[in-house]
Amino acid sequence: MLFPALTTTAALLFAALLFDQYRQRRHPYQLAWALGATAFALAAAAETLASAVGWSEPLYRLWYISGAVWTAGWLGAGTILLLTKTRFGYWYALCLALAGLFTILVARRLEDPSAGPTALLYALTAWSASVAVGWLTYLGDHRWSRVAVGFTALLSVLALPLLVLATLPAPGWAVNPTTGAPVALLLPPALRLLTPLLNISGALALLTGALFSIYVFMPKQRALPYSSDPGQRGDELLFNLLIAPVAITVNFVRSIPLALQAWRAGTLNRRVPATALIALGAFVPSLTDTLNRTGSTEFYQLGKLAGSVLLLLGFLASVDVIDEIRLPLVGRPLRRALHLLRHTR
Repeated sequence: MLFPALTTTAALLFAALLFDQYRQRRHPYQLAWALGATAFALAAAAETLASAVGWSEPLYRLWYISGAVWTAGWLGAGTILLLTKTRFGYWYALCLALAGLFTILVARRLEDPSAGPTALLYALTAWSASVAVGWLTYLGDHRWSRVAVGFTALLSVLALPLLVLATLPAPGWAVNPTTGAPVALLLPPALRLLTPLLNISGALALLTGALFSIYVFMPKQRALPYSSDPGQRGDELLFNLLIAPVAITVNFVRSIPLALQAWRAGTLNRRVPATALIALGAFVPSLTDTLNRTGSTEFYQLGKLAGSVLLLLGFLASVDVIDEIRLPLVGRPLRRALHLLRHTR
């Protein structure tokens, strides 16, 4: 019960800070992140309450819709909106294509005749969105992010009637016998297959978007040049897009010593450590959830707690104007702590 309760607290604080920041600045990515953090908190709260009084069908439904469907999708949507004016759309198009493919692979494991056609329909939707996002990115049209976020919103809304109308066999919930963590075994394929679409595309967007932001704001050594300029010839653009992941990876690794030097000198852009924490916050729970699905269940709750804390710390590290943190009760101690840490640094 302790880990889910701490996870709920960290996620709620993260969501409150994001809503407060959105109220002051009105950036769409802040609202999307706030929605994702709220969903994260609701899922953790359902697990906390279940640890205290036992699972029930309403708690099980709340856990699934908020944690398995909404959280990763909306956290990823926030990153997409943050990177609207970049060429990140190329990568997100690939994320959607992979999510569609993985949905079909997941359907093959479900013993239900409706899983295959449903997965194909979902995959075709994801692939259509992938083509649209990639094409708009090529044109330099920032509306690619609207297509991406619209895809997330469409699936999020679709999940609601599917959840309400789903008939769950008794007792109305299912948990892992080893950890007691909830599992989605009782839910129909039409609902379960939404999870890989949103989770894979959203989690990859959050993780790789954070790494992309680190790369953008860190001092760089361009060992391998490449270009995503749409004005070049089609064959040149295709070649550059193919080598871009390798080039970015090599340049990223080669630039780490420069970033460390800037950090020691106190000149490193604050967004670099902030987005590094966010990247870890996306990676750790994804790793422990994957381990949980393969039978290694020891770190499931710890991974979720670590993820929520790292995301919260990443947000706090990114705050430019500390005095804008105005939340009741916690605002003053947070401001004092940040002032102290930055003055010491």
